[in-house]
Amino acid sequence: MSGTPTARKALVIGGGIAGPVTALALRKAGIEAEVFEAYPTSADGIGGTFMIAPNGLAALAAVGLGAEVGAVGQLIHRMVLEDGKGGVHAEIPVGGRVMRRAELYTVLQRRLREEGVPVRYGKRLVGVDEGPTGVTARFADGGTADGDLLIGTDGTRSVVRELIDPAAPGPQYTGLIGVGGHSAHRLDGVPGRAESVHFAQGGRAFFGYWALPDGAGTTWFSNIPQPEQLSPEQARGTSRQEWLALARELHADDLPARDVLAEADAATIEVFPRLEIMPSVPHWYRGRLVLVGDSVHAPSNSSGQGVSLAVESAVELARCLASHPDLPGALAAYEAARRPVVEEVAARAAEVNGQKASAGAGS
Repeated sequence: MSGTPTARKALVIGGGIAGPVTALALRKAGIEAEVFEAYPTSADGIGGTFMIAPNGLAALAAVGLGAEVGAVGQLIHRMVLEDGKGGVHAEIPVGGRVMRRAELYTVLQRRLREEGVPVRYGKRLVGVDEGPTGVTARFADGGTADGDLLIGTDGTRSVVRELIDPAAPGPQYTGLIGVGGHSAHRLDGVPGRAESVHFAQGGRAFFGYWALPDGAGTTWFSNIPQPEQLSPEQARGTSRQEWLALARELHADDLPARDVLAEADAATIEVFPRLEIMPSVPHWYRGRLVLVGDSVHAPSNSSGQGVSLAVESAVELARCLASHPDLPGALAAYEAARRPVVEEVAARAAEVNGQKASAGAGS
């Protein structure tokens, strides 16, 4: 990243994954950044498991986090596509890492502290005031903050997206619920089990799993068709034992899902009722406001690219801000570089989602 940045200070709205990466990328580009998180405390220990693909690992390395990220989670060499009966359709080289969201979050928070990037909690954005030379963020607690640019990394229910375009679409439910956890089952005899993530479309639900190192069992998840979206409160109203029982019922005829679930620990069950996607967003930026990550492009979890695309976009935005002489040109270049990429991934993932959601229909 080189040149004279088009902004001196950016206000980053959202402190999850995309926000901290954006702040670090901006810092590397010579732009001051401050992160504002709506929740009153940090999200330490919160979140499920995801895979970061090679493009995402490359983006994290670009902001100086290659070694730290490479030290957490588990290396995945290949993706194995199966038929739900134990047979293998294909093996695809991957070269990514699976990890807990909390592991990456910890790495990012530590680096923010090391770099001296401020993170303000309890700062829920309610409005912005734009002028010819800057933007002022207004928060629910009555506070304000000034900068040259405001970046929305505030997720699928983005306040910044609504401020850019009140008519912008919101997230769409995929028709699937995610349920997952840990099993003591060891994958002895499963083809390609070493350092592989396995995906199988079962008769009534989609199943994914991978062996943990040193024979420590198996991590698994199931995408369960659910026509009506549940709220988090409704999902919590069903016990972990009941969710596990449902997964066992749906995968009773699927292998090795049946055997993995037979030894699953109900205490480890996590439920994700809001598996959502973002439809194409007409406006990625307006004036001094711009979107990054899930606020503007959230492909379904079927893509395996949600986190990777978000951190890639963070790095690309910083690069454009550092290399273009004016802010409108930088933001236009950022969208032109990223929109075709993310929309192609989203389209492919939508096809897979449709297959998952219709699994076992009429059975």
